[in-house]
Amino acid sequence: MIYTVECSFADPGSEAEWNDFYSLDKLPALISVSGFHTSQRFKALTRGCPVYLALHSIDGLDILAGEEYRQKGGGNFARWQQYITDWHRNLYDGIERAPAIGEGEYLALSATGPEPLVRLGLTPYAMQAVAMEKFPEQRWFAKVERGKVLDIKHLPDGAHVYAPMTAQLTSDGDAAAGKAR
Repeated sequence: MIYTVECSFADPGSEAEWNDFYSLDKLPALISVSGFHTSQRFKALTRGCPVYLALHSIDGLDILAGEEYRQKGGGNFARWQQYITDWHRNLYDGIERAPAIGEGEYLALSATGPEPLVRLGLTPYAMQAVAMEKFPEQRWFAKVERGKVLDIKHLPDGAHVYAPMTAQLTSDGDAAAGKAR
């Protein structure tokens, strides 16, 4: 299953420090939780969505309700909580593992159907919301090569493009993609 966490951050003065914490401390802590298999962070290149997105491949909802998750990964944002806005969490079924998005790639997501991604010449994969907010109810994602012409400004509402902020971390400790900081 794919666990998504999305948010924006309202304090430019501490945003870089918050991003370092999330990317360098939080993601490694999460990937150490039993049942987490991959974790990767992204920053939106398009407007109309939360600025930050984290994709995690996990075994299921019970992982997020467990004591190990609460101790290692859940929360830990007290210092920055007042600045975290537009926060959303969802659990999606339909694919087992999130794709690793490398330095030369983008992640495209659509909540309006697969058509916007197909029109861009991409192969979309479907996900169905099964827990948490359950909105958007369905999403489609695709990898986009950065060299490929992508008309980001003319994507329909509900379709967004993200650049990787980190390599995808895996539970075996290896990065699945090249460093993307």
